[in-house]
Amino acid sequence: MLLERIYDEDLAQASYVIGCQAQGEAVVVDPRRDVQPYLDLAARHGMRIVAVTETHIHADYLSGTRELAAATGARIYVSGEGGEDWQYGFEGTRLHHGDTITLGNVALQAVHTPGHTPEHLVFLVTDGAFSSEPGYLLSGDLVFSGDLGRPDLLDEAAGGVDTRFLGATQLFRSLQESFLTLPDHVQVFPAHGAGSACGKALGALPSTTVGYERRHAWWAPYLAAGDEEGFVAELLDGQPDAHAYFARMKRQNKLGPTVLGQRDPLTELAPAAVRSALEADTITVVDTRPVDEVHAGTVPGSLSIPVPDKAATYGAWAYDPEADDRPLVLLAPDRASAQDLRDHLVRVGVDDVTGYVTSFDGLPLERPATVPPADLEGMERALLLDVRTRTEHAAGTIPGAEQLSAGRVLWHTDRLPRDGQIVTFCQSGVRNSVAASALRRAGLDVVELEGSYAGWLQETAGRAGAAG
Repeated sequence: MLLERIYDEDLAQASYVIGCQAQGEAVVVDPRRDVQPYLDLAARHGMRIVAVTETHIHADYLSGTRELAAATGARIYVSGEGGEDWQYGFEGTRLHHGDTITLGNVALQAVHTPGHTPEHLVFLVTDGAFSSEPGYLLSGDLVFSGDLGRPDLLDEAAGGVDTRFLGATQLFRSLQESFLTLPDHVQVFPAHGAGSACGKALGALPSTTVGYERRHAWWAPYLAAGDEEGFVAELLDGQPDAHAYFARMKRQNKLGPTVLGQRDPLTELAPAAVRSALEADTITVVDTRPVDEVHAGTVPGSLSIPVPDKAATYGAWAYDPEADDRPLVLLAPDRASAQDLRDHLVRVGVDDVTGYVTSFDGLPLERPATVPPADLEGMERALLLDVRTRTEHAAGTIPGAEQLSAGRVLWHTDRLPRDGQIVTFCQSGVRNSVAASALRRAGLDVVELEGSYAGWLQETAGRAGAAG
């Protein structure tokens, strides 16, 4: 049996290729939308991808299930559980509790585990050539290494009202009735790792075991004691901000993401053409450089999306394709880099990239407005906005600052002044640059705090030392 994990560091998302080597067939679970890595892996192992499935309707990235099926002719399998409101809007075989996908000696059995979402499935994997019992679990967003899938995303991202409490109790029962009934040796492969917003304390390890989680996970004592009330309270406490683009992902994944098919290579654009389009306001330039270089001068109205680490995440924060129909022009050193960035962006449904430039030579530049921490006292009438998470803000912030995370600001400009100045900050300045550029693009008067919160702390400590 083949079991390989393909991991996206950007979105902290894992997908899996499971194959029967004797049969030469494979199934992909939870694929992302740029599907070439799966095609390459299957070719390397001499396998055909004959099936593609997913554990649930995802919120943090756009599913590649339809894309991969279109590229390979694979059969689509999706959950048929969760009730009428949680049925997929595209064609595919519906899986119910106990149904099995079989590839030669390999079997994936669907187990309905509601909690994170109502339709959520996990897959018990059996290598029939080695054992008649399952030895592996693709746990989706049920169990992560050291944590659990959050049950509040339907409230945060899908328009639900207090569904978190039902989700938390369902998660308790899914653990009790499904996960903890498995033998300790079963290896667990989750859909996310550290850095994902789908839980609050995900571990970085790529896998775990049922026995390890049973013995060491924070939630295990609550299950052992049958303390559902305590479990629910602890699970819901301190969950991170859900990014606003999650709502769009939920809708698109439920209906069925657009199939991109074969994409043409990106074209390098001439500076004169870009300048003309900027003057007509018919494009959006993406500045991919580090923050200090952006602050030295960038194209007016450009979006700051530093690469390569979080291009999909930051792109989804700064650009809403449902509200902005101006295609993107990427700053990239070459075509390969530009196309890699495009691959990151399509993972979150940012598809309209019209080309790239290799420099800003010949284009108008301006310095984004910034203010040193020492000058904050002279800006009493400005709104001080902390774009870090709720948890970070609660742990310490600049006195008087309001909080609205960088992943939500573009969707909540109604909470911000249209006729006044806004001073924004994060921890070190990277997220702040992304958020500030999006707000400026939306027409707000934004000034970035130099050095952000870390710089303010250093300035404050320096003053205290001088006074002492």
